[in-house]
Amino acid sequence: MDNVQKRVFTNNDFQDVILDRHSIRNFDPSVKIPHDEMVQMIQEATTAPSACNLQAWRFVVVDTDEGKQKLRSYFMKFNLPQINTSSAMVLLFGDTDAYKSYRELWNKAYTNKQITKAKLEEVLHTFLPIYEHASKEMLTADASIDSALAAMQFMLIARGHGYETNPISGYNSENAAATWGLDPNRYVPVMAIAIGRPAPDKQDEVSSVRYPVKQVYEFH
Repeated sequence: MDNVQKRVFTNNDFQDVILDRHSIRNFDPSVKIPHDEMVQMIQEATTAPSACNLQAWRFVVVDTDEGKQKLRSYFMKFNLPQINTSSAMVLLFGDTDAYKSYRELWNKAYTNKQITKAKLEEVLHTFLPIYEHASKEMLTADASIDSALAAMQFMLIARGHGYETNPISGYNSENAAATWGLDPNRYVPVMAIAIGRPAPDKQDEVSSVRYPVKQVYEFH
C-alpha cells in the first residue's frame, strides 16, 4: 500500500471533497481516465472498512463503447446521459463467496508478521465459522454493506483525483452480473458509479436539497 500512502491528490481539501460533492449527470465525453489511475483509485477505495475485514466487493470498470452498449441493455433510460458521457462506469458487486478466501488472507497476514498467532487463531476459529455457516441472506447483506462502503469511498477518492461521480441503482439488477460473465448466484449488484469531469456547458448542476438535520436524528 506504499503507493497509496505516497499519493498526492489533485484535491486534498477534506472539507471540499466531503461537503461539496454532488452527483453529475452530464460529463465531458472527451475526458479519458488512464487505466493505471483507475486501478490506483480502486486500490485506494479498498481501504474502506468491511465486516470482519471480509472485503466482499468486486469492481467492474466499463469504459469502452462496446461495454457501454451492454449497459444500455439493462439500465433505465433516465441514466443514459451518465452512460453516454462519463469517462467510465464503475460497477460494484458484493461477493457472497468472499469468505472462501478468508483463510488465505489471514494466513498471509500472519506470515508477514502483521498479526500474532493468537489473532490468527481468533479469526479462523471465531469469525470464519460464522460465514461458513451463514445463510445466503446474511452473506448477501454483508457483501452489500461492504460494497456500499467501498462505493462511497471510491466517490470521495475520485474527487481527490479531480473527478466527479454519480451513484446509480436505476437498472435491472437481475441482468447485471450475467452481463459481465459473473455468477449471479455469487455476485450481488450493489451500485454503478459514473465517473468523469463535468461537461463545461453543464455547470448549472447543483447539490440536491437536503432535509433539515433536525428531521433525521434523535438522542436517547
